[in-house]
Amino acid sequence: MSLKRMPIRWKITILSFGMVLFSLMIGGILIVGHTVETKEEELGERALLTGQTIANLPEVRNNLQEPRGWKNIQPVVEQMRTVYQSNYIVVLNMNRIRYSHPVEDELGSLSSGRDEGPAFAEHSYTSKAKGESGTAVRGFVPVMDENHEQIGVVVVGEILPSMGEIIWAMKNEIGIVLLLTSLFGIAGSWLLARHLKEQMFALEPHEIVQLYEERTAAFEAMNEGIVTVDASGKVTLMNQKARILLHFTGLSKGKSLHNLTPGLKLDHVLTVGEPVFNREIRAGMKLLLFTSIPIKVEGRYAGAVLIFQDRTEVTRLAEELTGVKAFVDALRVQNHEHRNKLHTIAGMIQLEQNEEALQYVFDISEKQEKLSRSLLAAFQDYSIAGLLLSKIARGKELGIDVSVEEDSGLPVFPPLWDHHDMVLILGNLIENAFHAFEGIQQDEKTIRVAVLQDEETCSIIVEDNGIGMSPSISRQMYTKGFSTKGDHGSGIGLYLVKNLVDQAMGKITVKSTEGEGTTMIIDLPLIIEEGQDEQAVRNA
Repeated sequence: MSLKRMPIRWKITILSFGMVLFSLMIGGILIVGHTVETKEEELGERALLTGQTIANLPEVRNNLQEPRGWKNIQPVVEQMRTVYQSNYIVVLNMNRIRYSHPVEDELGSLSSGRDEGPAFAEHSYTSKAKGESGTAVRGFVPVMDENHEQIGVVVVGEILPSMGEIIWAMKNEIGIVLLLTSLFGIAGSWLLARHLKEQMFALEPHEIVQLYEERTAAFEAMNEGIVTVDASGKVTLMNQKARILLHFTGLSKGKSLHNLTPGLKLDHVLTVGEPVFNREIRAGMKLLLFTSIPIKVEGRYAGAVLIFQDRTEVTRLAEELTGVKAFVDALRVQNHEHRNKLHTIAGMIQLEQNEEALQYVFDISEKQEKLSRSLLAAFQDYSIAGLLLSKIARGKELGIDVSVEEDSGLPVFPPLWDHHDMVLILGNLIENAFHAFEGIQQDEKTIRVAVLQDEETCSIIVEDNGIGMSPSISRQMYTKGFSTKGDHGSGIGLYLVKNLVDQAMGKITVKSTEGEGTTMIIDLPLIIEEGQDEQAVRNA
């Protein structure tokens, strides 16, 4: 099996054990080197001590100045060399004549050592020299007579053991250390490899690389903007879609998302850990849907995953569903209304009033077609015209006269709004006006709708003569979850209306009197200056 395909656990084990052996080898070299140094110091001290002993022998002092004194000095020195286990001992007189030497043929000859000079000046010292027998540590000790005058020098040589001899002498200790180190090294390496394997979810390196490449490709291919932040709100990861939605170019890692997107509040998500779903925020002149999911690691919140979606795309995807709901409501109302008209026509035919029945059909058809043409001409959007048409029909079903002012129109949408926003606003306001007539009896029930525009402002007016609102209800009507409809209300309609109006830099005016009715007026600017836009972002 090749090293490339070897499981990661074995790779880590071999690598860890190799590092242990390498460290052990380096340590062994240092230890052996220290042992050699210690041995050298020890042999030097022993050489000086032996030399001092030899220099103080009476036989050496008395015969060192004799012409053939080596005959008496050599036996004594050789005996002492054997006792002290020195490799060699040489005794020299002041003329450097050898009076003692391991080789007897050298007795009486002249010594030519280069490191002997200081010894003839009454200095005791050691030196290291390399000879035929190996490297030796030599101790030099001056020989003094009874008058403390120097008469010669004693040189004691101790051969240093070689590196191999030192290692061989320590073979038992080295063997035990290697055995214990190998056992603990293999066990430790195996445990480390198993721990790392668990931390990597039992994946091999090539599997991690493949997984990383796949996740990165999927991350960048998402149609939503994905951003991850740490506990301090700084960006750790951002895909290309997020860069486009947030209008950001350059390096984003390590930068605060608050600076990239003013008005984006993450404190609650990062501290409390409560997720946020589908909240609308502004990024420049674009509306985004924002979702934040906290990341929890070992019981603490370590950051969050943020998902950004272009609201235009989201509403376009939901258009079919919302359109189906509107069509269902409209068809239900029209079905009920047409059933009543058919009953009327059938009755006229049974009474043999054929011409009246035919004229009745022409009248209602012309009236319905005229209403449809006028609404579509005024608003030029099928969804808004269809909504108003269905509300007018529903009003007839409920006995409420719903009318649209003749001068109403919508040439352009307010900034950051589209037909979905206008449908949501009108639908909620008219439904609330319907609710204002529940539980009351009065002859005339009217709802007046107007959408007026000039060059600077778009005004939406919905007025009814229903039950009106009390001051306490007026104060709470924009609160999320508050509803006067009981179990049938969600308490979110006016909350959404208020959010949409705030985002468009508009304002809502409410005029309501209990027992007389309510007028809701929404004024929206058609031109938003740059300074106003920044202020709106800060207030969002």
